[in-house]
Amino acid sequence: MSSSHTLAVPGARLHYEVRGSGPVLLVVGAPMAAAYFAPLADAMADGFTVVTTDPRGISRSALDDPQQDSTPQLRAGDLVALLDELGADTADVFGSSGGAVTGLALVEAHPDRVRTLVAHEPPVLELLPDAAEQRAGVDDMIETFHRDGLGAAWAKFMASAGFDTGDDGAPTAPPGEPSEQDIADSARFFAHELRGTTRFRPDIAALIAAPTEIVIGIGADSGHLSTYRTSTALAELLGVVPVEFPGDHGGFLGQPAEFADVLRKVL
Repeated sequence: MSSSHTLAVPGARLHYEVRGSGPVLLVVGAPMAAAYFAPLADAMADGFTVVTTDPRGISRSALDDPQQDSTPQLRAGDLVALLDELGADTADVFGSSGGAVTGLALVEAHPDRVRTLVAHEPPVLELLPDAAEQRAGVDDMIETFHRDGLGAAWAKFMASAGFDTGDDGAPTAPPGEPSEQDIADSARFFAHELRGTTRFRPDIAALIAAPTEIVIGIGADSGHLSTYRTSTALAELLGVVPVEFPGDHGGFLGQPAEFADVLRKVL
């Protein structure tokens, strides 16, 4: 069972959910909302107080200014506010994709608040040798969204990220029709979040100096993805060996129990 809550933070009202008991574990994505992490949170709730949240501007976390851009630093500040609200001096943090970038920003700004950060496939494109090309690609996706709409923008995003494509070269579409909320969240992602997340450059010296244990997670089936390259680049700079998790970039969706088993071990 989970309980739902709302927390007022500067410029937004955050929706978050709490499950289980024990040490606090924040489970975060960006732009993925709390609902996507529910199976993983359920699987971890037997040993942790698992807190999931909708990132600011996504799903049920409403913004005072809908045009505000989302940055890893802003989202990290929201996590600190959550910890304060929960009365938790420290927490473990599992962040996936953009949520992993949020976690890195959190450790840089508040290293004393994070015991262990598990950064699962952070898209830190600035660490790649072809960072300038990657940057231009992100700018092109955003321009495509504004000019041609979500479908065309997602096609470029999926192809750039390395996800499977259909016979005609277009990425394979997820099953089912997107809801109005899915469409709104996708629009926000391209217009106000994607650039800030992928432009984040980790402060390697600050991360190494932090008391936080940093674990870089990579999907067992992610070798073809750009986030495999970014994750291995970050792990090498930090001097750590990446930990393999089941599945690919969204392995926690398809194999939550197996994914939770690995997460428990690294925590």
